[in-house]
Amino acid sequence: MLEKVKQFLGFIPKKVGNQLIISCEKLERRVALLEDGILEEYNIERDTDRNIVGSIFKGKVKNLEHGLKAMFVDIGFEKNAFLHFWDALPGLDSSVEEVNRSSERKSKKKLTAKDIPEIYPAGSEVMVQVTKGPISNKGPRITTNISLAGRYLVLMPHNDQSGISRKIEDPRERDRLRSILQRLDIPESMGVIIRTIGEGQRARYFVRDLGLLLEQWRQIEEAFKSQPAPAVLFEEPDLIDRTVRDFLTDEVSVVFCDEEAAINRMQALVGQISKRSKKRIFHYDESTPIFEKFSVQKQIDDAFHRQVWLKCGGYIVIDETEALIAIDVNTGRNKGARDVEKTILQTNLEAADEIARQLRLRNIGGLIISDFIDMKNRKDQQLVYSRMKDRLKRDKAKTHVLPISPLGLMEMTRQRAQESLTGSMFITCPYCQGRAVVKSPMTMSVEIQRSLHSVMRQNPDVHDIRVIVNPEVLNRLKTEDEDLLIDIERKYAGRLTFRTDPTYHHEKFLILDGERNQELQPV
Repeated sequence: MLEKVKQFLGFIPKKVGNQLIISCEKLERRVALLEDGILEEYNIERDTDRNIVGSIFKGKVKNLEHGLKAMFVDIGFEKNAFLHFWDALPGLDSSVEEVNRSSERKSKKKLTAKDIPEIYPAGSEVMVQVTKGPISNKGPRITTNISLAGRYLVLMPHNDQSGISRKIEDPRERDRLRSILQRLDIPESMGVIIRTIGEGQRARYFVRDLGLLLEQWRQIEEAFKSQPAPAVLFEEPDLIDRTVRDFLTDEVSVVFCDEEAAINRMQALVGQISKRSKKRIFHYDESTPIFEKFSVQKQIDDAFHRQVWLKCGGYIVIDETEALIAIDVNTGRNKGARDVEKTILQTNLEAADEIARQLRLRNIGGLIISDFIDMKNRKDQQLVYSRMKDRLKRDKAKTHVLPISPLGLMEMTRQRAQESLTGSMFITCPYCQGRAVVKSPMTMSVEIQRSLHSVMRQNPDVHDIRVIVNPEVLNRLKTEDEDLLIDIERKYAGRLTFRTDPTYHHEKFLILDGERNQELQPV
């Protein structure tokens, strides 16, 4: 199978350019994008927590909260969806440069947030799209600004503005795409955005893409008229379909997938646009798991540690909290250079690369604070800031980053559309309850002695006391605090015996009346 790939590429490299590796298992599907063998993008989807961001619903307005300037809409979930008045107004994405398709554009009355309660009173039906999935105890966030993403275009049925992604920077290419955009047969009340992937593509691809999107919209409108609220009108494609739409570009040399059904689906989808691209998709049928074969699993395991090492010997530490994501940068083992400032700059530049990568891999969103190593030279600070901005350009989520502050902190935000991978793959540790620490043996020794004083003082007729503890705590009691325990026995004329139970939590202990075998509670 791999020999066929080599023949297709025309050479036999150690690393076959950019590769998409897709693993389909019973409970989950995983997609990894490798660039020269390095993991750069990672997505996961499970049957139990299907991504609803991008899905379109017919909802019913339940109530309006004028103080919040928002309404709550029933779209069929346990918690009603949140619709801010501003999200019910048509608008163009700030990452898109508007292109006027006609000089004779009809003037319309401009809607404001004050008009929304009249347009959508309680009990009215509304078509909405999910912009943010349920996170923690919050319901979905929605908008009436519907957008349908195709391969090269994004159709906006309720917005007659059109534009080109600002990520396409070449002036000549922008002029060419602007000309194509003005020739497209777009319905008068609608608009389109040319996606970044449209750079360099022929006009016929946009025409074909627009036709598919308009047909998709026609079906959504028919479903809205015929189905009672709440109802699903359009489901965002699953991970396999989204991968074809968003990742399978000319920059990807080859695709490997270990499920034949998924291969057939991808080839059918790609075939609508480019039959030549079908030849880049291969079925992986070897006995070694696909993620192990391409060294993806090891990179995933390494990337999701709290501490992530850099090539230069430095490392970053990532902590997710309720309020923000804290990232600390350290020189670690990178102390060999004589020029300290050069060492610090090198570590910070590599850290910027890795932070941008980690945000994508872990799907981290919200407020992010990066504590870089202090740099005295303002020019060095600007270099790190520029590097971070450059690396964030490839991020599909919206980001906003500020220059390094006088305290050496870089503040940024990243669009949070759904749970981070950490939130969806892990649960709170039942042992430490999410604190990430447990009480030390010394602390437990102090607490046990305090409880023994209380119990023996309250029960003067009990002289035989039995204590059950974790083995590590008992080791501390026997080796370092034995004299203190003897003093307790003398003071209360009692006898203490200890027994270990390996199943006991570090912070758990039990004090019993040795004769009656009854638990004694300290006051």
